[in-house]
Amino acid sequence: MRAGFDRIGLGRFAGQGERLARTATVVSATFGRSLLWLLAVFVLACGIWMLLSTGSSALGQPVNPALASVESPPQADAAATTSAPSGAQAPAMAELDRLRISSQTWRRGGLGSRALVTLTLRNDNDYAVKDVEIICAFSRRDGSHLTDRSRVLGDIVSMKSRKTFARVPVGVVNVNADQAKCSLVAARRE
Repeated sequence: MRAGFDRIGLGRFAGQGERLARTATVVSATFGRSLLWLLAVFVLACGIWMLLSTGSSALGQPVNPALASVESPPQADAAATTSAPSGAQAPAMAELDRLRISSQTWRRGGLGSRALVTLTLRNDNDYAVKDVEIICAFSRRDGSHLTDRSRVLGDIVSMKSRKTFARVPVGVVNVNADQAKCSLVAARRE
């Protein structure tokens, strides 16, 4: 049962369907590649934004191992015999044996790459301290070390008291970080 349309002259349209199908395939492949390039540019832009959003502070910088060593405070005899030029005094370092971290926790902030540490400092000294420098070591769940980050806490901790520092940003950490252990590096007398 034929309708007899072959006599009408539709032969010139016979190849159009195949050409249209090939064009649709090429367009969809080009569109797919364009979407992949657009996705790659978006991921790259997000990465650059995250790097620039850390700012010019040293929060994302690795800790210099020479700065992480704890030095004993100068003796009173040595301080009395040395004189600073033009009457300027060097900042007095606080004794770290009577300053300690009594509790600490950490969590992720930002987009999951920044560490926010909450810690309580206990000052058992007879003087107030300020500019307390802490260093936090981050490790995996199995205990293997990942990275260290440091931060100077500018607030004053009064004598014979304790102070809680809530959600202090210490820097960018590895996505695999599961544990954090913070310790004191240095502090100055107020």
